[in-house]
Amino acid sequence: MASNNGEAYRPWGISALHFPGHDAPAAERLRFLVGYAVLAPSGYNRQPWYFRIRAGVLEVFADRTRALAVVDHDDREMTISCGAAVFNLRVAARHFGYEPRVTLVPDGAKPDLLATVELGERKPPVHEDNLLFSAIPNRRTNRRPFEPRKVEPQILERLCAAAMREGAWMVALTKREERHALAELIARADRLQFSDKRFRRELAAWVHSSRSHSHDGMPAYAQGVREIMTAAHSLGLRALDLGKGVATGDLDLAEHSPLLAVLGTAEDDPAHWLRCGQALQHALLLACADGIWASFMNQPVEVETMRPHVSSLVKRSGYPQVIVRMGYGPEPPLMPRRGVAEVVRSG
Repeated sequence: MASNNGEAYRPWGISALHFPGHDAPAAERLRFLVGYAVLAPSGYNRQPWYFRIRAGVLEVFADRTRALAVVDHDDREMTISCGAAVFNLRVAARHFGYEPRVTLVPDGAKPDLLATVELGERKPPVHEDNLLFSAIPNRRTNRRPFEPRKVEPQILERLCAAAMREGAWMVALTKREERHALAELIARADRLQFSDKRFRRELAAWVHSSRSHSHDGMPAYAQGVREIMTAAHSLGLRALDLGKGVATGDLDLAEHSPLLAVLGTAEDDPAHWLRCGQALQHALLLACADGIWASFMNQPVEVETMRPHVSSLVKRSGYPQVIVRMGYGPEPPLMPRRGVAEVVRSG
């Protein structure tokens, strides 16, 4: 396993003690908050965002150079990830005593500009603000099997309520037959995706050796880049159809997760994807504060023909956007991150 002490892991060590202070220029304060935004989750750990600071306004952009033409052809998951980064900005601003002003999709003529964030008026943080803030550097994706211990109903209620507050919905599948049905969809989607050479090439581009010094992508030591995929990396993942093996592993992983949940939205457009990202991160941070880990199994919503099957299973109108598994287990390793200097652009 790679060391978590290198430059690629330094962003996780961010400390509130280094906040530049309320008398510092707004640009310095906003730049510091970006250090929390970059800790948001993203598919393949591609971190598909960049930021600009202009006249006291932080602009959040989609980085289309990190697009996935096959698995995310409409940039839906990219936008959801950017929404999660926006939520981290909101939480950090509140922790440091500001009521942030956030505008989603502020300029239809600039589709890459997904949101603007201003610090707003001074306002003391409340307990939940600090709880969520403390969870930001502790939350990370855990692709390992979870313990059989159940997630308590009152925790599930809080997670679902948090998603609703952000303009999305979350349905928790706790019954064995429900989890089995969704697990079957995940396995089917795995087989379909891996049968596509374009998908395999796209995945291979984001899987790195454990010795890699890359600040993004998935190191081979990460569970979820499962053993069969890790071995295949040296043989040429692009050339091998691993769908059967991956599907078998994911089926077992999903069925034995204490909780599978689906997040969705009323509409299927960038503004709602951004709301979904904020709902997702709100739920993930609350879960982290309770010692609950999570990882993603989005395959059935990535295969367009399978999304309706997910809708039927959860019995909710609207559009399923994210599938997440949650549970208790050992602490996972850190994943590499791009630092503030790499994602804040000038001009």
